[in-house]
Amino acid sequence: MNLRQTLQITFVAAFCSMGALAADAPSASEVFDRQLTSTEREFVSLVEAMPADKFNFAPTNGEFKGVRTFSQQAMHAAAVLNQVASAMLGEKAPDMGKGENGPASVSGKDQVVEYVKNAFALSHKAVASLTNTNLMEEIADPFSPAKSKRTRVECATILYWHTFDHYGQMVEYARMNHVVPPASR
Repeated sequence: MNLRQTLQITFVAAFCSMGALAADAPSASEVFDRQLTSTEREFVSLVEAMPADKFNFAPTNGEFKGVRTFSQQAMHAAAVLNQVASAMLGEKAPDMGKGENGPASVSGKDQVVEYVKNAFALSHKAVASLTNTNLMEEIADPFSPAKSKRTRVECATILYWHTFDHYGQMVEYARMNHVVPPASR
């Protein structure tokens, strides 16, 4: 998602929260869920398209020392989805593992795909909790709950921009392995 799309979503959500749109306009949860569905479609299809034997691929030519593998990119994005969605719901996040790449017990393509799909399912649940009136409500910051707060709308946008940050990197990994991302077909 680019900055323009993020600003558009934020504007629509803020506008909805002021009650300025007509009664037949979609609710905040509907608007955010449509965007999440689009994000999920592109992200999950890319994870599924990468061959299992390439899941541990990370570039080595150039300045790539220490970068995440394709699998770690997918797991990291899913772990953040879980973390943010759980904060939006006021729930404890699923097992995040140590570090930022999700639980180490999840390995192999099938398990990673399942973990990613489950993270999107939790994110849909969180987005369904959004209303036109609670978007600007502050909740515990998903990344620093004891120290700071974020609005629900801020958290909702993280579900998209953070996922697409990693999606872009994963597209490059896929193309380096002669896999055309499903969204580009």
